[in-house]
Amino acid sequence: MKILIVGGGKTLYFLSRNFAARGYQVVIINRNREECVQLARQLSATVVCGDGSDAGILKEAGAMGADAILAITPNDQDNLVICQLASLKFGVPRTVALANDPDNAEVFEKLGVSGFSTTRIVGSLIEQRASLEQITNLLPVGEGRVNVTEIVLDDDSPVAGKLLRDIDLPENALVAVVIRDNRPIVPRGANDLLAGDRVVLITLPENHGPVLKAFTGERI
Repeated sequence: MKILIVGGGKTLYFLSRNFAARGYQVVIINRNREECVQLARQLSATVVCGDGSDAGILKEAGAMGADAILAITPNDQDNLVICQLASLKFGVPRTVALANDPDNAEVFEKLGVSGFSTTRIVGSLIEQRASLEQITNLLPVGEGRVNVTEIVLDDDSPVAGKLLRDIDLPENALVAVVIRDNRPIVPRGANDLLAGDRVVLITLPENHGPVLKAFTGERI
């Protein structure tokens, strides 16, 4: 997979390093010449010095054959333009733009560009982690449209001792995995839940709170 990343700073560095470690072909576009030299020395990636919102620079970076482009500059307008150019002019199938202003994420979506806000994602994680000590792992996916949550059941859990089929879950919620004594179980209706089980749930933002309440009995 060939990925173009437009931006700079530590976020770009670590993303590029992670993608390169997975065997992806990484091309970086960065405006700062000194940073470009440093990135070229540190990473197994092609580095193009220039403005990523310039169609000529995107062409030079090989946008025509790219599988995805990630625009993470500090300027939301640039991120939007980069993704629109990549999609409309070069046919890049996957474009993702960072919305530094969380409100712009929805604007991006309306304009046909997949946007994400680190502020919203981190904020959501902190809020949900702080709400219950027994929630030990949370991961938003699909730009925050789906939550993957791990809960440790205690003796007071309303679902402890119940069969899965007897638990009244809200619509669009799923018990994906139960980990008991470090052994993963892909549960079915006949499986029961016990205190001490680590339950991995998949929920949507609109039913996340009610699902957690069903498993913890606490107000979310």
